[in-house]
Amino acid sequence: MSDEEKAALSPRRLVVVFHSAVGEALLRLAVEVGFQTVLVEPDATRLQGLPRAHGDSFVHDLGAARLDEHTDVVLSDHHRAEIGAVLEEALGAPTRWIGIVGNPRVEGPHVAALRERGVSEDLIGRVHRPIGLNIGSRTPAEIAVATLAGLIADRNGRPGGFDF
Repeated sequence: MSDEEKAALSPRRLVVVFHSAVGEALLRLAVEVGFQTVLVEPDATRLQGLPRAHGDSFVHDLGAARLDEHTDVVLSDHHRAEIGAVLEEALGAPTRWIGIVGNPRVEGPHVAALRERGVSEDLIGRVHRPIGLNIGSRTPAEIAVATLAGLIADRNGRPGGFDF
């Protein structure tokens, strides 16, 4: 069996870091396209009183999410103070793909946060931003659809979009 065939049979995992409207939409839709999902929210106070499910599982730190080569990690909020520490930990794990939401017209705050932590430029370059397909998404659900479509295209070795 080839490596591609083995990868296709492995469970798809999506770890969404930070509770947000985009994160909720990602967790809800990812299940429908075959991902096992995990929400990582370091700040437990952000989840108090929420009646919604948070994916297949929920943890407070990235290490408990069991990152491996079949795991895609998406940071769903680029305004959080923890982005440097979380991304540095994700980059140290054998993840398949790492991305962070944000406006493609400006440099993401994750770049400075990682440089301050002494992370190499090569590793910083592993963090995808923007994430997802360029469909002009604006709402949290549209951002989630674009992100999941991009992850599926990447996983299947396709460019996404309409070029075949």
